[in-house]
Amino acid sequence: MIADRLKARIREQGPLSIANFMTEALFDPVEGFYATKDPIGAGSDFITAPEISQIFGELVGLFVLQSWVDLGRPDQVRLIELGPGRGTMMSDVLRTARALPGFLDSARITLIEASAALKSVQAQTLGPSGAQIGWADRLEAVAPGPSIILGNEFLDCLPLRQAIRHRGNWHERMVALGDDNEFVFALGPDLGPDTDLIPPRLRDLPDGQLAEFRPGDLQVVEALAARFKDAPGRALFIDYGPATSEAGDTLQAIRAHEKVEVLDEPGTADLTARVNFEALSAAARAQGLDSQGPLGQGAFLNRMGLEARAAALSQSAPEKRALIARQVFRLTDPDQMGDLFKAIALQSPGLPAPPAFSAD
Repeated sequence: MIADRLKARIREQGPLSIANFMTEALFDPVEGFYATKDPIGAGSDFITAPEISQIFGELVGLFVLQSWVDLGRPDQVRLIELGPGRGTMMSDVLRTARALPGFLDSARITLIEASAALKSVQAQTLGPSGAQIGWADRLEAVAPGPSIILGNEFLDCLPLRQAIRHRGNWHERMVALGDDNEFVFALGPDLGPDTDLIPPRLRDLPDGQLAEFRPGDLQVVEALAARFKDAPGRALFIDYGPATSEAGDTLQAIRAHEKVEVLDEPGTADLTARVNFEALSAAARAQGLDSQGPLGQGAFLNRMGLEARAAALSQSAPEKRALIARQVFRLTDPDQMGDLFKAIALQSPGLPAPPAFSAD
């Protein structure tokens, strides 16, 4: 079991960073959460926006089509999705993509997926589309060329680190073993030079405060910058988190739609934390990328034409009018997903402002 291996590692090597704990719990190739489960859907651990309504993926599809036009309608474009779940969003994107002649002929589709279980589900979901689908384990493995990259609720599960201000210095928060051989949080060593990884807005917080920083996000930005240096591209990320850096512990564990203790039974629950969109944007700009947003999910979907699409669906299926209204409410209401979830676009410099972001 993952728990037994992690405990043995702690006994041999000392406390683990939260990033290391998350990596083992989520991505262990045999027993990790994503390697062993199809966690998405009403009967599973959580529901993502594409599973709530087809409108979400259809509007992302319109974003993809306009992005292809903005890239100059290249003969070949790499359409890449990071962490594609069950393949539902990509299925809706591809259905919408038929509206623009030439796009599907140019698209080379790659799904970045670590879970063998989900790859099987994705193949079943996308089979009826008729599109040729490929898989890769990481973005860097995808062939070069103009790219449109999508990531919905992908960044939130990337490993993060936490630090606590103690006696004027920042110390890493670690995972150790308690007196009863259970996992516990512990104060670790001084961060030293890694203090620079803490968002600038948070570095002077008083003692006792906790700050999070996300090395996984930085690796994604670096991969995007390297890719877009060779050929133009645009990436759209939709995830949950604040527009500006905030202090506090946002790491949570979800099992069967219920919050559980973060350190309880690693490998059996999804571990996520809020994305820091201010830090993500700053990292992108530091790598030479153009950063647009963040924009609340509700505003993004409305600007992409949510109202018109919902009306059209309601007209074609009047018996589903109430259901569609509930779905729209959940996706866009400020007290539901509308404000907490945000969209951000990272792209090659010199491209037009992405659709929905041009009004900012």
